[in-house]
Amino acid sequence: MRNFTLFAFLLFSISTFAQIKGTVTDEKGNPLPFVSIFEEGTYRGTTSNEQGQYQLQVKEIGKNRIVFQYLGFKTQKITISPDSKIITLDVKLIEESFALNEVVIDPKNNPANAIIKNAIANKKENSDKTARFTADFYSKGMFKVKDLPKKILGQKVDLGPDMASNLDSTGSGILYLSETVSKITFEKPFKLKERIIASKISGNNRGYSYNTAALSTYDFYDNTLDFDVKMISPIADNAFNYYKYKLEGSFYDDNKNQIYKIKIIPKRDKEPVFEGYIYIVDDSFAIYAIDLDIKGYRMKNEFTETMSLTQSFSYNAKNKIWSKNAQTLSFTAGIFGIKFNGKFNYVYSNYEFPSSFEKKTFGNEIVSFEANANKKDNAFWNEIRPIPLTIEESNDYTKKDSLLTIRTSKKYTDSVDAKSNKFKVWDILMGYDYKNTFKKHYFNYDGLLNIASLSFNTVQGFNLDTGFSFRKENEEKGKSTSIGTTFNYGFSDERFRATGYFSHKFNNINYATIGASGGTKVAQFNSGEPITKLVNSVSSLFFKDNYMKLYNLEYAQVNYSQNVLNGVNLYGKVAYEQRKPLFNTTDYSFFKRDDLYSSNNPLDPNDFTNAPFEQHHLFKTAINARINFGNKYISRPDGRYNFTDDRYPTVMLGFEKAFAASEKKYEFERIGAAVQYDLNLNNKGTLGMNFRAGKFFNAENIAFIDYRHFNGNQTHIGTTGRYLNVFNLMPYYTNSTNDRYFEMHLEHNDNGYVMNKIPLLNLLKSTMNLGFHSLAIPDRKPYTEFTVGLDNLGFGKFKLFRVDYVHSYQGGIQQNGVVFGLKILNALD
Repeated sequence: MRNFTLFAFLLFSISTFAQIKGTVTDEKGNPLPFVSIFEEGTYRGTTSNEQGQYQLQVKEIGKNRIVFQYLGFKTQKITISPDSKIITLDVKLIEESFALNEVVIDPKNNPANAIIKNAIANKKENSDKTARFTADFYSKGMFKVKDLPKKILGQKVDLGPDMASNLDSTGSGILYLSETVSKITFEKPFKLKERIIASKISGNNRGYSYNTAALSTYDFYDNTLDFDVKMISPIADNAFNYYKYKLEGSFYDDNKNQIYKIKIIPKRDKEPVFEGYIYIVDDSFAIYAIDLDIKGYRMKNEFTETMSLTQSFSYNAKNKIWSKNAQTLSFTAGIFGIKFNGKFNYVYSNYEFPSSFEKKTFGNEIVSFEANANKKDNAFWNEIRPIPLTIEESNDYTKKDSLLTIRTSKKYTDSVDAKSNKFKVWDILMGYDYKNTFKKHYFNYDGLLNIASLSFNTVQGFNLDTGFSFRKENEEKGKSTSIGTTFNYGFSDERFRATGYFSHKFNNINYATIGASGGTKVAQFNSGEPITKLVNSVSSLFFKDNYMKLYNLEYAQVNYSQNVLNGVNLYGKVAYEQRKPLFNTTDYSFFKRDDLYSSNNPLDPNDFTNAPFEQHHLFKTAINARINFGNKYISRPDGRYNFTDDRYPTVMLGFEKAFAASEKKYEFERIGAAVQYDLNLNNKGTLGMNFRAGKFFNAENIAFIDYRHFNGNQTHIGTTGRYLNVFNLMPYYTNSTNDRYFEMHLEHNDNGYVMNKIPLLNLLKSTMNLGFHSLAIPDRKPYTEFTVGLDNLGFGKFKLFRVDYVHSYQGGIQQNGVVFGLKILNALD
């Protein structure tokens, strides 16, 4: 009933509004895009589209004064008084003339510097004026591709019939088009509540757009703005460390405010800085407009070429507030000769600036959707949409929406699937996928020759993986079911092993998931698997190093997980495990064939006859909690989507118990805890922290498998983007413990803060990492590491590498080494 009342009120509100529409051009008749248009004395406004067309809702026609404001052109005010509900008003704007002689600041100093200093001094006062508000919000986003080639690196580009139909013969077209209408409530610095009234995606009947206000808040009164890295505002407290300024002139707006146009010039090219123009109002020194560009390499995003951000602000003489009424974010990107571009338009209107909000106004839910928000018809959108669609956009909606019924029909999806499901002889080796799109059923066969199939270790020799999997989905209810099996054969130990799994997710609200798995496999003593199959294979075959220590595991396990509270996830499992020792069965390698591998005994690499444990079995149960403090979420009819709050740490708690073992000595209890946190240092980078601690009970004689093992690294190859859970030079099992332990990992990435300032080295466009790692366990000297290195290294747009110098120390033994980070290996393994 509440939703019906709100919807009825919305329709009533729309019906009582009148509409003004038209086209805005320059004196030569060229359309002017993204002109800010609003009713004087109110916060009702809109912007023109790329063809200069606009439509503005006003409460009633009669003595209205409509303001047309556009950078580089004189502001126009036009009074209208007809009685018609709809009026057409075409406007020609005249170019603004900028005059330097109107500036009366001391000519001995750079006048732009004085203006910027005043803007910095007054920014808190100006920011506070819009620190708390409610508003109507509209966004439109479009993502396009241009000149998509038929082949990339010799491989045919297969987009599928649905995507291909979006492109013309040159490989160009709209890939994504979406609109959102919402009501927002906001309070600086971080409080936001957004209620989405209408949401639409071209060619998608679900239509839950992510074009939200939460993802479009760029406030230049803040010292930094988040664009992958923290970009420095041109009026940040420390802005003069990053920018030079040039006053290019001034003009007077329609309210007799003098507006200064100031050019923003970066001092150093590789810093996280903007370039372009900022417009500042005299006396109040508030922001009048923003017209800035961001180079992709400056925000450590090599695939983005340029991003442009424009903002316009309107002045309300009643409350003397300059408030943002329009924003445009556009970008160009490219890779492999493919050009992408996108544009997102945002309109803020109907502001209210309350002195305070009720205590329960804000909560953890930051975005919610009205019932049927994605079901609004064209009549609704034509009435409420503040920015008219361009011809291209209108055609895209018409084309994709008309094809939607066909594309989602069983006849169509079956015909498309039939083509892709054709089985070929080489699929036996390369793998095979089968899908029933209409029923959302998917089957996969891994094949025998993919990069992850073949590996090498000293226990099995060369061994081959393959397997099958099946997945069924129900997007509307958020359900999914997966079942699969993996087969493994070792050519040296001549043994076949198989495992299987089942998993079912019940919904996308609390993400309740139940699973079961079991079978026989070789497993690393450290269940965290610190060495990947690919790295171990290369290490063994090329360098005769045997770091991966394995045992045979026969197991059956049942597990269940669920979000029990906002930001709190519980995971529990019960498992039966039978463990058997394994020994080397081969000494094969490509080189050093006369040398012997070390043994498979992690306790004594030179002991080839004794196993590190006796064969046994036991039952294990574990319960773990993951707590994300300050967790925020988006509520949609089809689920809840969580977002961690970077201001708070993540805490993990765990309890593990082994029982019903073949011998009493294998039974134990263990408790553990971890705290992970990224401390944002604004433009100075991010300090990542990971603290872990735990304690065993009744564990004096447990199997070495159940010890707490720590992620060492003896290969000098790093496979993750960050080293917050690894000791870079520590042997894999020398510090394993069945007692208490504490480990600490700290890593600071400067995001270029230091590297951007060093001549020549700044050409690398890299970032600097400083790390400290420490481990404390009883009866042994602490292990410590210090690291310094460069990240974001690579060629062209591909920044896939990092390199670190590491110095470690434990009990008088010092080591020095270099770790080469190959981030792509983690994805390939």
